[in-house]
Amino acid sequence: MKPWAILCCVAGAYASTAQMLWAAPLSLADISRYLNGLTAASADFTQINADGSVETGRLYLRKPGRARFEYDGDQALVIAGGGEVAIFDKKSNTAPQQFPLARTPLRLVLAANIDLTAEPGVSDLRMVDGLGMIEAVDPSHPEQGMLQLYFDVSPVSLQQWSLVDGGGGQTRVLLKNWEIGTDLGDTMFSIPFEVMQRESD
Repeated sequence: MKPWAILCCVAGAYASTAQMLWAAPLSLADISRYLNGLTAASADFTQINADGSVETGRLYLRKPGRARFEYDGDQALVIAGGGEVAIFDKKSNTAPQQFPLARTPLRLVLAANIDLTAEPGVSDLRMVDGLGMIEAVDPSHPEQGMLQLYFDVSPVSLQQWSLVDGGGGQTRVLLKNWEIGTDLGDTMFSIPFEVMQRESD
């Protein structure tokens, strides 16, 4: 299982010549408004790893700064909360791996006030095979790689993202069955609470 693929980009840039590109009917301001309205939601996800393996689960998010990825089966759990992202091994009670949220691509979706027009390293939105797509890199550390976000345009809806490596390899996360405005409790996104629960088991 590769839960780190949700969090980490690696070096390089990528463009598929098989993709059809054209000007987008949306703007970065439109996408920013959509993401700012996505304050509490959940969706099913399918993660297609660079080696071709596939994993599924359920994503929960509550802004600002909180997300939870529950992988199906006896797999990992990923929680973003309190400015950190933690990866738990469901088969172990060992301490999770943790990373600052600000150093992961999740920050672009989970920020309290998103303005992609002012975000360094974010490309103009364009159409790719019928979806609006933006690319994001950290201009201070372009070697860390690229995040691609894909949106339906009518109505606007986040459909997938891709993390791209320097060799052109992709890890894709596909989203469906969005539920907007769901009631999600604080403990779902509490890393200390999850640690405590595991220690008491």
